Amino acid sequence: MSAITELTIEPSLRSRLQQGHPWVYRNHLIGGERLRSGQWVRARCGGLTVYGLYDEHSPIGLRVYSRNGMPDQSWFRERVWEAWELRAPLRADGQTTAYRWIYGEGDNLPGLVVDRYGDYAVIQTYADSVQTVIPAITYALRAIDPDLRGVIQRPRQTDDKDKDDGKPVLLWGEWPPRDLVVQEHGLFFQVDILYGQKTGLFLDQRDNRRTLEGLVAGTRVLNCFAYTGGFSLYALRGHAAEVVSCDIGRGLAEATATNIALNGLPTERHRFITEDCFAVLDRFARENQLFDVVILDPPSFARTHTSQHAAMRAYVRLNTLGLRCVTPGGLLVSASCTAQIGPEQFRSLLGEAAAQAHRRLQIIHEAGHPLDHPIPAGFPEGRYLKYIIARVQTLV
Repeated sequence: MSAITELTIEPSLRSRLQQGHPWVYRNHLIGGERLRSGQWVRARCGGLTVYGLYDEHSPIGLRVYSRNGMPDQSWFRERVWEAWELRAPLRADGQTTAYRWIYGEGDNLPGLVVDRYGDYAVIQTYADSVQTVIPAITYALRAIDPDLRGVIQRPRQTDDKDKDDGKPVLLWGEWPPRDLVVQEHGLFFQVDILYGQKTGLFLDQRDNRRTLEGLVAGTRVLNCFAYTGGFSLYALRGHAAEVVSCDIGRGLAEATATNIALNGLPTERHRFITEDCFAVLDRFARENQLFDVVILDPPSFARTHTSQHAAMRAYVRLNTLGLRCVTPGGLLVSASCTAQIGPEQFRSLLGEAAAQAHRRLQIIHEAGHPLDHPIPAGFPEGRYLKYIIARVQTLV
């Protein structure tokens, strides 16, 4: 690790840092003008001292790792071990082999995630500066899990297409197969952890998918933004009478069919529509094609706070269309992974969508992150996932 440098943080942030918030934005830092991304710094905020990584490009100028000294290899091993122990219940019954091993800020390792798929670990970072800790993290992963066969790093997600070539890097061990099969609550999924969306699966919806399974017996289900069929597989295992999956992505129909076959689920009760979900919902609403359960799990509609208003409009429109496709007494299953929209705002926009669709909504279940996505009490930005199941009724 490079020599440590001193910085000053505006005193107004002291209370927030004491509560465990891991970010300091650049405009609250004094003295970092000549620093480069990935340098360790010691920053003082009033009488409080914190240690973290400086980033010269990100709006988040400092990611705080420790308040007790500069992290070393032993420190990183302890953090990775704590994260491993927290996930022990997921490994206990042998029914789940895919989960988030490290959830960045939630596990005191800001700016990166590590997902475990079978015997492979996939690392992804969210800032240039975090590359500094990758060797220490890789070493700790290997030391704690002797069953690991490979550690891969996926390229950082960025809007700058010239910044990376999109290729994963093998950090240690062997490359995973492109047709790796993992389990989630006893269901089998074939995942592409090298080039699939996110790191292969949307792991944060694992428990929410299982909740849905117990509510769909005998129903007609429409699963929008289906990806490789996560919610659809649970619906089929939950004895839904019919499941229609919809997503515009290339190859997703084939991937979903593969997953259905892996689990021996009834193919005759499933069909896949490769089309824009907004267009499909609009057509079904106009044609009065109704379903007992409509699932809306779209990608994030906003990357920054400035996009919040547009994102809320998109969610209202999407849920209004979805509600028009639900039979009276049926269920709307709606999710949002947009961090810029909080739980209260999400409930409010669902209420607005219900008003526009001339429906009444009764929320019967509300959830967020699963066990492997812990959220620090002093870091509300970490709670991005909202998941609501609501009964749809006509106005009285």
